[in-house]
Amino acid sequence: MSTHELLAGFPVVIEQVVDWGDMDSFRHVNNVVYFRYFENARVEYFEKLNWKDDLAATGIGPIVATAQARFRRAVQHPDTLLVGVRVSEMSEDRYTMDYRIVSKKLNEVTTLGDTVVVAFSYSDGKKVAIPLELKKRIEQIEGKQFVV
Repeated sequence: MSTHELLAGFPVVIEQVVDWGDMDSFRHVNNVVYFRYFENARVEYFEKLNWKDDLAATGIGPIVATAQARFRRAVQHPDTLLVGVRVSEMSEDRYTMDYRIVSKKLNEVTTLGDTVVVAFSYSDGKKVAIPLELKKRIEQIEGKQFVV
């Protein structure tokens, strides 16, 4: 199966080089590094949403509530990974972002993960409803509507 097929359904995909320093003493990428890979993909998704402008205008931005990963294959340096991200679920004040990491060297899915992201008012210090314009932009990127 091609890497394109392995990442079908993920509208945002980044390329992530595995650095030598990402590995631990067991000669594979350390488990905590995958959360940085997820973050890099998530930030790219946020860039496509143009959330920085929303944050500047409204004070509402994303905050991660939970994060988890499932490791399927060990990754070693040198390698280049493709990290796909998509929004799979949405409610009034939060949405779930799914991640899939594919190794170019192995041509396999190595890691799966997800985060729950909450819309957060940084000025008030509490969660808020996802702004309607942001919800519409997420639906545009995903090519589907979410029932909230």
